[in-house]
Amino acid sequence: MNIVRMGLIAKKPEWSGDEFRKHWLGHHGPLVRNAPGLSQYRQNHIVDRVQRGIDFTRDPLEYDGFSQLWIADAQKPFGEGELPQKIIADENYFLGRLNILTVKQTTVVDVPSDEQRARLKKRMSLIRRRPDLSEQEFLNEWRVHAELVREMPGVKGYRQNAVIQREVQKGTACAYNELPIDGVVEFWFESTDTLQEAFASAAGVKTMDHAKTFLAGITAFLVEEHRII
Repeated sequence: MNIVRMGLIAKKPEWSGDEFRKHWLGHHGPLVRNAPGLSQYRQNHIVDRVQRGIDFTRDPLEYDGFSQLWIADAQKPFGEGELPQKIIADENYFLGRLNILTVKQTTVVDVPSDEQRARLKKRMSLIRRRPDLSEQEFLNEWRVHAELVREMPGVKGYRQNAVIQREVQKGTACAYNELPIDGVVEFWFESTDTLQEAFASAAGVKTMDHAKTFLAGITAFLVEEHRII
């Protein structure tokens, strides 16, 4: 089980989507690549916001991308000296909003290699538990849900990321009600068609029926994944 920091990021409104993606990938990515305390860093650029295969209304969670940072040195992940300040200055330059989730990551269906992922479609979803459930009750049901997902056809990879800390402002932990996200789902499929077919299958219908027993919200994003480190 890995501990991963995830950035939920939104561009400044005056930036176009192309400008944002080029800067994040071409300038910010190489800057963060120099951080000595990271073992892996991935950018997930949002390419659409369609609720394929799920019968949930989207929560008002609008982002342009998700970063994932696997941290080798929790004390100084971005090193010392000028680099941390340069990273923060660049974030202030091109980001309109940056929320942070620290998550425990569990792989349910083995995730494909980087070479295979380049040919697959990746979907990430932000999920919110029903208000009548405690955090532990949610986690218990999510484990049950994982076994149902295993039975769905066409799933090429599936990870659950359970949120253990939230930051509306980077560096300061916040209360649950300030950023009510309980988990982040990562799914890989051959195509959007096979994604739809998976959720339309008997196993998919059973899985989504179970989702309604413990989730109040699912907000899905199709993403283009880039490995930086």
